[in-house]
Amino acid sequence: MSRYGQYCPITRSLEVLGDRWTLLVVRDLLVGTRRFNELARGLPGMSRGLLSKRLDQLERDGLVERADGGYQPTPACEELRPLIFGLAEWGARWAFGEPRADELDPTVLMWWIRAGIDPERLIDAAPGGERAVLHVRVPDARRSRFWFVATPGDVSLCFTDPGFEVDVTLESQLGVLYQIWLGALALPDAVRSGRVTLTGPREAVRRLPGALKLSPAAPYVERARVAAGR
Repeated sequence: MSRYGQYCPITRSLEVLGDRWTLLVVRDLLVGTRRFNELARGLPGMSRGLLSKRLDQLERDGLVERADGGYQPTPACEELRPLIFGLAEWGARWAFGEPRADELDPTVLMWWIRAGIDPERLIDAAPGGERAVLHVRVPDARRSRFWFVATPGDVSLCFTDPGFEVDVTLESQLGVLYQIWLGALALPDAVRSGRVTLTGPREAVRRLPGALKLSPAAPYVERARVAAGR
């Protein structure tokens, strides 16, 4: 923990939250990530040892507590929600341009997308009715193929072909898919412009966007995009 030697509530806040990665750990806790392994998957640039250290510090500072084998944000952590998403709004307006290559990790993005899929709605969009498979192809990524298998109440992310019939295939460049996830580009617009290709039965393709919930930061990015006339 860094100490600033000033008696001020701002510096005290920074002593709790100012270390590298801490606010991103808080961000992920606030959007529903609870298990250590899930937190680690969403922060691949952070070592597991450092993640453990940050969680221990957040627990000592009263921001998280252990519950049911995972981590639960406390009321003090929940009160950071306006601050975290205030940063999202400020960043969307003033610091958010085109993605840099070092910011694009296909596996991280797929874990994020998995958390936003509504399994029931994805199953409803599929002809079979008991299971739905969304195949994502990202030709420019180092890992280029992923499968989401939706069953009632659950979505699994597979890195090899699970052997089930695919209902919808989505193909896109990685940067485009990130922009869709973050609300910088609407999926229907990306399809119309040819930046995304959807293949499958007409009804399944039509209903796919309704089964995909975007990033919690997407409303702020969308609002900034509209305000800027983009």
